[in-house]
Amino acid sequence: MMGLEMEIKQASAEMLKFANDPFNSNMLGGRSHIALASGCELFLKYITRCFLELPDFNECIEQIIIRGQRFSNISIAAKERIASTGTAFIQPGATVMTHGWSSVVSSLLIQAAKDTHFEIIILEGRPDASGAKAAAHVYAKAGIPTTVVLDSAMAHVMERVDMVIVGAEGVVENGGIINKIGTYAMAIAAKELGKPFYVAAESFKFARLYPLNQSDLPPMGKGMEEHLNFVDTACWISTGGAYGAPCEESSALTMEDDIHVPGLVTLPKEVKVENSLCDYTPAKYITLLFTDLGVLTPSAVSDELIRLYQ
Repeated sequence: MMGLEMEIKQASAEMLKFANDPFNSNMLGGRSHIALASGCELFLKYITRCFLELPDFNECIEQIIIRGQRFSNISIAAKERIASTGTAFIQPGATVMTHGWSSVVSSLLIQAAKDTHFEIIILEGRPDASGAKAAAHVYAKAGIPTTVVLDSAMAHVMERVDMVIVGAEGVVENGGIINKIGTYAMAIAAKELGKPFYVAAESFKFARLYPLNQSDLPPMGKGMEEHLNFVDTACWISTGGAYGAPCEESSALTMEDDIHVPGLVTLPKEVKVENSLCDYTPAKYITLLFTDLGVLTPSAVSDELIRLYQ
């Protein structure tokens, strides 16, 4: 039994090692390991109860496979349950702001659009343009009126918004969330303007973490922290997309640098780049969480974590 348990734990460790590898982290977007870590931990807890309940080895293996499949089915069905729960909060004619490309949020909004007419305002989602991609490949195809705005225009357009709905890379013990960079600023703007801030996340993303500030976040996106490209889109448009004309004040820009990527801004080595992938949003900025366990207040997360790991 001990050997089987060790093999399962080793498989989980290998998946986390894969996700944390710099090359694979870039491929995965650098943000997936929090949900993966909490999901693996919860999965191990769920199936290893067999070791205590079934002393027979063959029966134990059979039950592990059954419970593993059941856990998978529960996780897959979670999006549908969250969508069914969250749609009631979207009123006809509402304007919903969101951030990034969350499969849970997109499922919720698409489900709501079947019976309710509303509009979406989505941030562009630098540096991977996840918001723009979601607008093009998900919301436009679903026929939902969608507007893409600059990340920096978040507070500017917040007064037009009726509610904010975001996903989460992880929901932590104190009821806060870890999510794509910019979520914290969005939550602050929503709170200041009196807009409800909702989070849609599966329960397997409930993580046994307790950050108090941004510096408490676990390392994410190894190899990506200092990589960030800047493109002058205004220059690109004004030159017809031919190339980004270098500014006289900047000796760092050359025609050779810009010839392949219109408007590419090349920074000198003396300029540092900080590319934080996620931030922590404290519970006090969150109105409610839409989960497969039901609609929760942030203060209820710790109780649900206890139940999940009992």
